[in-house]
Amino acid sequence: MKPIRTITLLAFVSLLSHEQAHAGAPQVRAQAPGFYRIMLGQVEITALLDGTHPFPVHDVMTRNETLPGGDRKAVKLAESHPGKAEALLAASDLAAPVEGSINAFLVNTGEKLILIDSGAGSLYGACCGQLLENLRASGYKPEQIDEIYLTHLHADHVGGIAPQGKPAFPNATVRVNQKDLDYWLDAKSEGEAPKFLKPMFEDDRASLKPYMESGRLKPFADGQQLSPGIRAVATPGHTPGHTSYEVSSEGKTLLVWGDLVHVAPIQFPDPAVTVTYDSDPFSAEAERTAMFAKAAQNTTWIAAAHIAFPGIGHIRSIDGRFEWLPTNYTTVLKPTND
Repeated sequence: MKPIRTITLLAFVSLLSHEQAHAGAPQVRAQAPGFYRIMLGQVEITALLDGTHPFPVHDVMTRNETLPGGDRKAVKLAESHPGKAEALLAASDLAAPVEGSINAFLVNTGEKLILIDSGAGSLYGACCGQLLENLRASGYKPEQIDEIYLTHLHADHVGGIAPQGKPAFPNATVRVNQKDLDYWLDAKSEGEAPKFLKPMFEDDRASLKPYMESGRLKPFADGQQLSPGIRAVATPGHTPGHTSYEVSSEGKTLLVWGDLVHVAPIQFPDPAVTVTYDSDPFSAEAERTAMFAKAAQNTTWIAAAHIAFPGIGHIRSIDGRFEWLPTNYTTVLKPTND
């Protein structure tokens, strides 16, 4: 019987060594392609990730405060409420700087392919510019895009239409609110803008140039119906012409917004928290609060540019406090019933 025990022990040691060898394989250190789909009635919505980057909470987050005498002013959050950002982030098991998503959304109506926002392209460096790769991974090609609706003309929303100044969507018409176009292409506005915003004027000109030259830049007015089932909704404050898009199908509604929210764990419980990039922080707060309340009441779907990918979900209100409810992951795509 001794030889049998010896063979069994050797076999066990050999098996253990074999498993250990496999456990030593190189780590992949890469995520799956960044796309996710839901159906809104008969309309297909595909979230596309352009990348993530560390969001400098302490440097750019402010809060609208009422000062002695009744004046209101946006004050750095870290100064007006020391420790508040850290506490709210910790409640979601996060810490500054928060890795922030840059999301865009592809709307397939069955007749048109419409891309809402385009990511940063080459303007944010190596962290981002992944939208085209993820678009192809999702089953679509850049040349299939019919129209591009921009929520506003900050770099991380417009840069993807022309990385390195070359048009990425050869057949698409770019739509943008006339108010944002007037502001960001105006030399006087550039001269009066804060120093940290000035590079965006040059970036906007470079990104829009190939579409302007080919006659494929078409501005619109507040509230305009842009396509059957898609309407522009004015949500100014972050920029003068900041726009959200209401997508409707079979009684279902999805609101695609740009920068109404930058850091969800902070701004949902306190919509008065703004960012230094807001052109009018008080209008930005008012629009954010109104949209939160409306979405919570109507159970509207939300698609958000800077909420953790895929940035799709609902908003609810409990005891006057707003909360984000991310969509439940599903592999089955069918017309929505909720």
